[in-house]
Amino acid sequence: MKLPIVAYGDPILRKKTEEIDEDYPNLQQLIADMFETMYAANGVGLAAPQIGLAIRLFVIDASPFSDDDEDGPGDASVKDFKKVIINPIIVEESGEKWAFNEGCLSIPDINEEVLRKPNIVLNYLDENFEEHEVELSGLAARVVQHEYDHIEGKLFIDKISVLKKAMIKGKLDAIAKGRVKVDYKMKFPQASKRKV
Repeated sequence: MKLPIVAYGDPILRKKTEEIDEDYPNLQQLIADMFETMYAANGVGLAAPQIGLAIRLFVIDASPFSDDDEDGPGDASVKDFKKVIINPIIVEESGEKWAFNEGCLSIPDINEEVLRKPNIVLNYLDENFEEHEVELSGLAARVVQHEYDHIEGKLFIDKISVLKKAMIKGKLDAIAKGRVKVDYKMKFPQASKRKV
């Protein structure tokens, strides 16, 4: 089932999330719905806060980036980089920061250059609650860092300059008020306030 994606301005996107365990209700269905929602919106990652849940869960399928990976440092292949990531911890980030143009399904029509370190060590649980520790680099690391920020209550626009943020303020306000056209279902903060 395709779920509405929470738009910029909703407080859930700024909330630090809680860990979950195997008993989380309907987890496998939730994961399937998150992948379906992400694919319908042409995304490469989707974090639980983006569908209104303050839990430490995100899904990734970075295969659309497989032709672009030579643009970033490292030799990580994103061709088959599809993962369910539960209760992750970025253990380490290393290397010299590099810029890449990032966007976000919760902040449509805005893309900005974001600096991130190219290498990470990630500890996480998969959908079967098996633990993994992996080293990632290049675009694979970047997609994980972007989604990890979501479960920490951060957005990619927090990493851009004050000047750039001032330049996009009007667009951000428009998104928060629901004045944006997208090809997928969104939930806008102003709309939920009007229901009272």
